This record gives sequence, C-alpha cells and structure tokens, in this order.
Amino acid sequence: MTGCPPISGREADVAAVMLKPRQVWSNSGIELEQVRSGFACALHMHQPTVPAGVNNNLISHLQHMLDHPNEGDNHNAEPFAHCYRRLAELLPELINEGCSPRIMLDYSGNLLWGIEQMGRHDIGDALHYLACDPLMQRHVEWLGTFWSHAVAPSTPIPDLKLQISAWQQQFVACFGSAALERVKGFSPPEMALPNHPDTLFEFVKALKEAGYQWLLVQEHSVECMDGSQLRRSQCFVPNRLLARNSQGEEISITALIKTQGSDTKLVGQMQPYYEALGCERQRLDDVEVPSLVSQIADGENGGVMMNEFPEAFRQANRHIRDNPNGTVAINGSEYIEALERIGVNPDQFPTIQAVQQHRLWNQIGLNASTEGVEEAISRLSADDSSFSMEGASWTNNLSWVEGYTNVLGPMNQLSAQFHALFDPSVAADPTTTSTKEYQESLLHVLLLETSCFRYWGQGAWTDYAQEIHRRGKELLSQPDFTNPPQPGNSN
Repeated sequence: MTGCPPISGREADVAAVMLKPRQVWSNSGIELEQVRSGFACALHMHQPTVPAGVNNNLISHLQHMLDHPNEGDNHNAEPFAHCYRRLAELLPELINEGCSPRIMLDYSGNLLWGIEQMGRHDIGDALHYLACDPLMQRHVEWLGTFWSHAVAPSTPIPDLKLQISAWQQQFVACFGSAALERVKGFSPPEMALPNHPDTLFEFVKALKEAGYQWLLVQEHSVECMDGSQLRRSQCFVPNRLLARNSQGEEISITALIKTQGSDTKLVGQMQPYYEALGCERQRLDDVEVPSLVSQIADGENGGVMMNEFPEAFRQANRHIRDNPNGTVAINGSEYIEALERIGVNPDQFPTIQAVQQHRLWNQIGLNASTEGVEEAISRLSADDSSFSMEGASWTNNLSWVEGYTNVLGPMNQLSAQFHALFDPSVAADPTTTSTKEYQESLLHVLLLETSCFRYWGQGAWTDYAQEIHRRGKELLSQPDFTNPPQPGNSN
C-alpha cells in the first residue's frame, strides 16, 4: 500500500458546494430562441487500479501498460495518455479559429488518482486547465461518476453513495471547490441503470442527495410509463426519470437520453452533429425548444477515438462556424439551464421509468411491498427468460452478474464487513472518515466493485479482484478494527 487517494474525510465540504442552488452556464452566449437543434458529446476516460506494481502495489493499469509494452495492446499506453490530455490543445485551437466547441468529460476517480500516482504532470496540468481556466469553463463540462467505475445495478446499495462521494472528493482534491461547483450532471459507468425498483430508487436518491441535477441514460435502458419504447423525438429532449420503490415511495431526476449502442464511431466520427442537422424544434407543453442529440463514447479506446476523432471534431466545429444553420454544440447543463431561463421546468418533461418496470408493476398490482416485488420478479422471470432485473447498460449482450459469483460474492462480503464495522452514522463524520483505517478499507471496497474485473472475463482480471478482496478482508480483520473509530472519537 503506497498511500490512499483523497476519497473520504471532506464530506461536509463537498455537500456545502453541491447542495447550494447554482447556475453555472449563465455566460453561455447561446440563445435557445435562435437554435433549431444542438448536440452534446461526452468523452468517457477510465483506467482501473490493479495490484500489479512492485511488490504487487496498487497502480494504475496505464502504468502497468507502460511497464509491459509487449503484452497485448499495451503499446497503446502513450497514445492513451495523449488522449487524456489532448482536449487542452484541441479546444484552444478551435476557439482561436473562431469556433465555439463544446465537450463533456467523464474521468473515473481511478484514472485521476492514477495520473497523480504516475507523476504525469503533463496530463494533470492539462486537466487542471480544462477544469479551472475561465475560458475553458465556457466550453467544457465535467460530469460526475462513480469513483472506481462500478456498475450501479450490481453494486451494494450502501456503496452507491460512497462511490459518488469518493469521486467528488477526488475531484475537489485535483481541481478545487470552484470546479466542483460546476459539476451538475452524472455519467453512470457502462451506462448501467438499475431497473430493480429499490436499487433504482436508492441510486436516484443518492444522486440527488449528492447534489446532482441530471444523469445520462442509455436509450434502451428506459421505457415510457405504459411500457412502450421512447419515440425518437422524445430522445431529443430532457425526460423525467421516475423511480418508485417497493414501499411506494417516489423520486425523480432529469435524464438526457444517449441514443443507440456503444459504438465509439458515434462520437469518433461526430455522428451526433450530423444527426442534429436533421432535427427540428419541438414542443414541451406550450413551449417550443431545440432538439438535443446526446452521446457519449470512450475517449481513448479503439482506432477511431485515438486517430479519427480529433479531425472529425475539428471538421464539425468548423462546419458550424462556416455554415450557420441553427445547429450548435451545447453541453448538457448548458442546455438544461437555458430551458430553465425560458420557463421550462422538469414537470414539463416526458416521464419515463427503467425498462421492464411497467410489466413488474402490472404484475404486482396493489401488493406493493418488498415481498410482493420479489414474488413478482420470480414469477415474471419463470414465465419469460428475457425478463431481468439486472439492469440495462450500453449493450444487451453482456451480463454483469451471470458467471461472476467468484467476484460478486467477495464484493458483497467485503462491503457487508465494512458496513458492519463502520456504522452508517459515521458516513459524514471526519473524525472517522479521515482516518487511515477507514480510508484504506473504503479504498478496497470501492476497488473491488470496478467493472473491469468482470468486463474482461475470467483469468487475470478476476485474479486481481480476488487479491483486492484478500487484502481488504485482511485489513478489516486486523485487531485495530475490533473497536473502529466512531463519531467524536479520533483514536
């Protein structure tokens, strides 16, 4: 263990920033009345943390790639590193040419920590410029995410809030409170949205309690309230995602819809812009608004993103400059705030729910209880193999649960052991959350939930997970943990 990332201890400071009312795009310069359509592109960046350094220390997988250049695709390590910093070169270039580019950035906590671990100041300085420079803040929106790229539907419910808070604290440590104040949207890793009523409810509740105002969701992970698919035009306006738990409680949050699947060519070749060119204004109740095409892709993976994206991004922005036709680049929060300024509020957005919930609630009827929900899920699953409450993500052909008991079992066990020792009442008490014992234990809980340990299949990646579990379990079994720190006790 070579030090902990800044993932806990500043919960109150983060809450003070995130929970205050804030308009951060008031200097946008985009007037919706003059806009026919817009497009919002996000780039997702991630490198997991793995026990693969000297003496099997925890290091960034990017460092592991650099250390083993002849294995697999590890020769892409430096091209990846360039992708992580290149927007700091690309955006000023376009601005100086008279363009008005926009981009949303989603960097995992693992990656931000790894950049610091590696001493890669070239990347860190570039990201600081993108997050903190006043000019860049007119063009760049940072999106929150889970710290260690966890998959929400199969993450233990108590850890959803911990993943969210850890990322916010990492971000503050890197870029400061003023930069965090601008973070209003959330990008769930793998575009994975829970559809189990209780998990979805707790996920949305955790997001709102953490100060997030909207999230990005995959088109096929949601449905209309009657169970039908979203109309194409409905994907181009904000929607109101409604979550109802087994006790009948309801909560909602604004959702922007990412269309289509996970193909990186969508952003790599700027498909969102070209689709937006064919979109028209539409009505939300009695207000006419521009359509918005929202899209996200990995910012570094694959030849398209590594090689084709920069020139496609230049071409699209230059085309907008040279052929003004009512289609603009606009970031998610910038669009939503502009809607607020012309009198549109979330009650006017179409209401949606997580996929399969219409069938579930029809099956439950009036029997709204934890037992009723589980019985209905069992009946529907027995009658139809396509029915699932595992959630939905960017692709339908990958289960984050099936075949991974050797990761999920330890993951749930370590989480339960952590929460048995650290009562939820300490969750915001810095006398506990700033201690080495708490932080090291929390780090292993979060790391074990990283999606990569399942995405890449059985073998080396599941071995990494088992090693992280072993270390976490060992930490939580030490004599010091027989009487873990409690609120008001710094010993």
